[in-house]
Amino acid sequence: MITIIDKYIIKKYLGTFSFMLILLSIVVLVIDVQSKIPRIQSATELDPKLNVTYFLTHFYPFWIINLVMTFLSILVFISVIYFTSRIANNTEIVAVISSGASFHRFARPYLLTSVLIAGISLVINHFVLPWANIKKNELEAYTYNARNKEKVLGTAPASAQLSRTEYIFVNSWNKREQRGSGFIFQKFDKDRKMIYELKASDVYWDKDKKQFVLNNYLEKTINKDNSAKLGNGVELRKSYGHNPEELFPNELLGQNKTTPELMKFIAREKEKGNSNLNTHLNELYQRTSMPVSIIILTFLALSLSSQKKRGGLGINLAVGISLAFVFVFSFEALKVVSENKSMSPALAMWFPNIVFFPLAAYLYLKRANQ
Repeated sequence: MITIIDKYIIKKYLGTFSFMLILLSIVVLVIDVQSKIPRIQSATELDPKLNVTYFLTHFYPFWIINLVMTFLSILVFISVIYFTSRIANNTEIVAVISSGASFHRFARPYLLTSVLIAGISLVINHFVLPWANIKKNELEAYTYNARNKEKVLGTAPASAQLSRTEYIFVNSWNKREQRGSGFIFQKFDKDRKMIYELKASDVYWDKDKKQFVLNNYLEKTINKDNSAKLGNGVELRKSYGHNPEELFPNELLGQNKTTPELMKFIAREKEKGNSNLNTHLNELYQRTSMPVSIIILTFLALSLSSQKKRGGLGINLAVGISLAFVFVFSFEALKVVSENKSMSPALAMWFPNIVFFPLAAYLYLKRANQ
């Protein structure tokens, strides 16, 4: 049964959290737009429609969703510290405990609200955020500096492993135009002996027919007696089962897929023998670990701020912001560690929760027993 106190705390929790959420979104949006206007203007030179207004309507709404979901647990943490410190300084918590309610009972609305937010976050992370990321990532490269923009939109060598015996190499592939030169496809037998090779001077992706078009091609089939059969032509169309984004994925590809799609993609890449999947595995595990951290950080914030202290709200916020920085930094640092294959992605994405959970449990039980 939800009491008046429960409703009061839930209202405080959601009200403070909503205020922090709106404030962060507005401040960060203004700062980011101001800092990226020169890059957006350079994009306008490539395509007149890519002006600031276009980015404000087609990029930033989806960028904000990504930003909020990335820092949601930290927003919750600071919000709980803020409003709990205020009611503690007003001796409202003392009044509730003095009335005969246990600290566990007082903490119940915190649990209910954090589980609600975590549940909503879980659904958004697995199914809604990928849709927003598709919209965001279509334009995000235009907000990068020249060097990083070239990595995403420019021309660079590309390669793909179709299976344990089939490989594609493109000497120069332009991701934006989906066109390249120096195409090579090679197939090997179980003894790693090449049995087929296809070369083409130029290649491009036909979006309508969903095929690669090879120009000025030369193919070679090697028989068991090591004799070779040669063939050539002006144009050859090939379908390798995937579009260029799937064959030559970048680190943003995993963000664009719902969790079922991402799991299928990872499983397919593993079957092909691709072992460079930690970036996508980090994305997969983080979608669940971050919502769980909302519950953990809620109780950590409650434990830190539910007593009236000398220094009041200021000292609690200082401690809270410091811990929030440690939490965010640890996630980002562990992503790098995982991508360098020094730690498994599952452990890396759950490690902050593994560390913060016993800390939150210890401080909560200590506070409850006082």
